[in-house]
Amino acid sequence: MKILFISPRYEGGIGGHAFRVAEKLREQGYDVKLMHVSHVPIKNLKNPSFALFGVIKALLDRQKYDVVHAWNVPSAFIMKFIRAKKKILSVHGIYSDQVEMLHSKITSTAINIGESNVLKWADKLTTDSKLVQQAYKEKYGLNFVYLAAPLDTTKFKQIKETPRKENQVVYIGRDSFEKGTDILRNIESKINGKVVYCTNISWSEAMQTLKESSLMAVPSRMESLPQVIKEAFYLKTPVVATSVGGIPEIITHNENGILVPPNEPEKLVTAINNILTNRELRDKLVENAHDYIIKNFTWEVLLPKYIELYEK
Repeated sequence: MKILFISPRYEGGIGGHAFRVAEKLREQGYDVKLMHVSHVPIKNLKNPSFALFGVIKALLDRQKYDVVHAWNVPSAFIMKFIRAKKKILSVHGIYSDQVEMLHSKITSTAINIGESNVLKWADKLTTDSKLVQQAYKEKYGLNFVYLAAPLDTTKFKQIKETPRKENQVVYIGRDSFEKGTDILRNIESKINGKVVYCTNISWSEAMQTLKESSLMAVPSRMESLPQVIKEAFYLKTPVVATSVGGIPEIITHNENGILVPPNEPEKLVTAINNILTNRELRDKLVENAHDYIIKNFTWEVLLPKYIELYEK
């Protein structure tokens, strides 16, 4: 089977997920090609230039594929012009809502008008969040397949065993408004520990820091379902996160993690400091979290569902 993946990049977020899926499919004997497209590295021009250059590249690509899989809404504009028997579009998060937070309400309104049409270009729609699945059903009456993003536990063999650094709090992700890094920075002086930011380093470096930290903070204003929370669960690092997007789908408050309301810095500080001093609670959270990941989010559990997506 010949498959083409389209994504603005193949690291972090949905792009990193696309890369991991490609790796796993190749291990199963599938011929997976990643389309790489240039873009203008200016905030408001990134997505439009990616779509434009990608469409030109698609029109010049005379190959026929069994499946073309676009990973996010801008990639769908390129997908439309690829010759393939089956077209799949994956969306992690509600795209028009993300645009409104990052750009403006006017831009979001424009995206909203065309979003439903773009989604209909695909034969199959998928998302990694049940919240997103429900939102698009209510918004446009579209049926998304819920397909969780697996955790490849074999990758963690390269992470060295290391003692925990007492009271080290780690943040992993983009340094951006929707991720709430400004909120975390503003409360640093009230946290009874040191905050380390992993915003522009390799996956292995980030995981090493995560493994040696006492706690991971996720102060996001908007999310789909962060893969890094699953990684923290696997590495037995307790998580304090805001109850936004799909995060409450995997964190059960006071059972395998701690949830706090978004945009409430004082509650975030209280939760972080409580975990840093309460070893009994911390131990309970990490054991429950690790067990939850092994039972629900490994490739061993989820690979058959991905194979079915492409073969059915």
